[in-house]
Amino acid sequence: MTDTALKRAQALALALPAALLGGAYISQYGFDLFPCEMCLWQRWPHFAALALALLSFALAPKRLLIALAGIAIFTSGLIGLFHAGVEYGWWEGITGCAMPLDAGGDPLDAIMNAPIVRCDEAPWDLFGVSLAGWNFLVSCAGAIAIFVLLARSKKA
Repeated sequence: MTDTALKRAQALALALPAALLGGAYISQYGFDLFPCEMCLWQRWPHFAALALALLSFALAPKRLLIALAGIAIFTSGLIGLFHAGVEYGWWEGITGCAMPLDAGGDPLDAIMNAPIVRCDEAPWDLFGVSLAGWNFLVSCAGAIAIFVLLARSKKA
């Protein structure tokens, strides 16, 4: 694989979900911005994209795996759009925003000590855009960039 556009798409498909997941965990564990249920939903497609991008380094067809990673990243962005809409009051959410209990612990103690995290309130924003909104913007722009790079790459 010597195609520069394909290598860039592959690198972006790996770096983007890694960076966004890293940011999510740093905000959670470093700054106590605990995720709500919809925040967690946004992470799953990024995990899938990360796995697909890693597989693209070892397996063929690389273009297909990179494209699937791009679709997963775009999916996370769309979930982010939905979540941001709930935060901004554009529409109702579809979740009770319940936090799962730790297995083996005291359920009452877990409930009493669990942080209250609502899906309809943004705990942090930058320039009026919540974390879910930023996930939408960055993920969708990144996915589009991956697709453009794949279109520009040579057909292998």
